[in-house]
Amino acid sequence: MGAAKIAIDRSAIPARGKARSVGRWLDRRITFAHRMKLLHAAVAAFLLVIAGPSYAQQSIRDTTIIMVPVTASYSYQVPGGHLAERFGQNSNVGLCAYVKLRSNYLIGAEGSFLFGRKVIETGLLSGLANSYGQILDQDGQPAQVLLFERGYTLMAVLGKIIPIVGPNPNSGLMLKLNLGYLRHKIRIETQVDEVPQLEGDYLQGYDRLTGGPAFGLSVGYQHFGNKRFVNFYFGFEALYAFTQPLRAVNFDTGKSDADTRVDQLTGLRAGWTIPIYRRKATGFYSY
Repeated sequence: MGAAKIAIDRSAIPARGKARSVGRWLDRRITFAHRMKLLHAAVAAFLLVIAGPSYAQQSIRDTTIIMVPVTASYSYQVPGGHLAERFGQNSNVGLCAYVKLRSNYLIGAEGSFLFGRKVIETGLLSGLANSYGQILDQDGQPAQVLLFERGYTLMAVLGKIIPIVGPNPNSGLMLKLNLGYLRHKIRIETQVDEVPQLEGDYLQGYDRLTGGPAFGLSVGYQHFGNKRFVNFYFGFEALYAFTQPLRAVNFDTGKSDADTRVDQLTGLRAGWTIPIYRRKATGFYSY
């Protein structure tokens, strides 16, 4: 390859000190061209570095990949054990996030909020009712008192996806083990009425606040679409907790509950998943 020729516009050369000016002008032109070549090479190298991992990333369609799925879900649950003596069926909304490895093992965390409208704790507010079974507000009028179930879980998640069914090797039968904490209580609402016996700290004497360590097992199906648009989960779950009362005394009985409880929840859960992972590159572009 021959030496590169640089066209010189002599009209741009200063009139005073032509020989010296020509040399300095040529040096500036050559230095600028050299810097532009170095900048172009640096940009190309940078693009190769950042494009390399994406280009090498495998497609979800044909191999297992690392991803972070986030699932929002709903479950309808049936209580068991001591919990069935206090509450009826409840709803449960949850949020789960975990890391799925290339081995299809997963590790993460999830939390859920449980709520229900059926409270069957016998005699809870009988000591506040008059002979007609009414609870009176501060004006001596019958008050509307509502009872609800409230609670939550915080769990660590360990699991495995077994790709025996599904559109790709990242989908399939999901087995999970949950370890964590369960807490629940009775929520007492007086709506627009003011009942002095059920205001402020007095509520703690009736809410049956309970909590303790819990573990759960679940089996279901996790689906990850090849184009990332359709991703969902459904399955069966069972939760067991060894709880204790967290109030020193119940106002209606004058004593605390039994020290040891075994609370159970079983139900069906369904949810929508948002998987987070890098797309496979479709090509490399050079500038």
